[in-house]
Amino acid sequence: MNRLFFRFFMLVMLSITAATFVIYFAFARLFGDPLEDIGRRQAAAQIFLLEHYVDEAPGDEWLTRLNNVREVSPVRYDLLPLADVRERLDAGQRADLERGAIVLDVSERALYRRVDLSGERYIGSNDDVLHAQNLPIDIGKELKMELLRFVIVAIALLVPIALWSRSHWRALQSLSRMADEFGAGKLSARAQLKRSEIVYPLAERINHMAGRIEELMAAQRSLLHSVSHELRTPIARLEFGLELLDARANDPDLSRRIAAMEGDLRELNDLVKELLDMSKLDSAGTLQRATVDLSALLRDCCATLPPSSQDITCRFGDGLGTIEVDARLLARVISNLLRNAQKYAAGRVVLAAERGPGGIEIAVDDDGPGIPEAERDKVFEPFYRLDRSRDRATGGFGLGLSIARKAVVLHGGTLRVETSTLGGARFVVRLPSSPETMK
Repeated sequence: MNRLFFRFFMLVMLSITAATFVIYFAFARLFGDPLEDIGRRQAAAQIFLLEHYVDEAPGDEWLTRLNNVREVSPVRYDLLPLADVRERLDAGQRADLERGAIVLDVSERALYRRVDLSGERYIGSNDDVLHAQNLPIDIGKELKMELLRFVIVAIALLVPIALWSRSHWRALQSLSRMADEFGAGKLSARAQLKRSEIVYPLAERINHMAGRIEELMAAQRSLLHSVSHELRTPIARLEFGLELLDARANDPDLSRRIAAMEGDLRELNDLVKELLDMSKLDSAGTLQRATVDLSALLRDCCATLPPSSQDITCRFGDGLGTIEVDARLLARVISNLLRNAQKYAAGRVVLAAERGPGGIEIAVDDDGPGIPEAERDKVFEPFYRLDRSRDRATGGFGLGLSIARKAVVLHGGTLRVETSTLGGARFVVRLPSSPETMK
């Protein structure tokens, strides 16, 4: 937001500067060089003496009056041959000189003027040019004055613009904070602006949108929560009925069918549990942060894994230390990733963690078939499963990785999948070191 207004002020300043140059070149094109006009004003006294005192003298007194001016003026007056002066001037200046006009050289603080066009002053006066040097011309002073005018105009424009923009900036800051809070999961966040604010209509539309989203999310969570709880009652009844039926069944084939049905019920129970977990993660303020020993938490996750034939290795860097997180959620994330690796690993699973300057990185590697690059973002979508997992051997509902990513994002971190050095998949969790950056 600050950058937006900084760019706005820079645009105003550049516009004023560009306008100044456009005005200068336009006036130079239409009315002549402004610097020459400044020089003529500053040398007005010397030009007046030349035109109204020296030039008004009769022919036999012209040199006498010129010498009188030389004695009292700090300006140096010389007579130069017309041919030499022509070589010093450009075409436009030569034309002015030929018709008897005063030609001003601002950079040299000098002027040129033909003594006489007809030779009446003295013999050969039509071939002489009066050259005045050391004129009291100070362009630098005039440029400083112009710069001061420019600064005053810029301030006169920028101050009201700044006052006008300040209210808009504060209103946009309020909208920005509301958007940040809403994006962080605080769905009740709203922009509080006065009706007089110019962005009030926009804020009203954003608030209406936020309210609608909050209603939809609340309805979704309520439906998911209600359906999940309602499913548990018939599932519990079915489990109880199957236990009674199994106790009375003597037919081995019937027992196998009952066992398969019990497996289906367990899957339904697991699905309901994961749906409820998803619903809780979608609710704001679910994190219960506490300072935990990260190394101990990761080792506990490995210890609670179900027995398997894979070799599970832990590699932790020095100085892992503690971290302020929701220990239950983080343990759920790591357990989900480890169980997922167990499903697909051929023989090895590696859990590694290290603390770096950018935060903490936790990685789970396996030597399984890996995940195609085109599917790596999709595996975090709810209910998305790769083709090879759509059987009873691997099971799953496609919710574990989605729950893991939601939990990591709530902590202000990221979860991504890469290719492992073991040949399979590598899931990398990055968490910020401090809780301030987790918000």
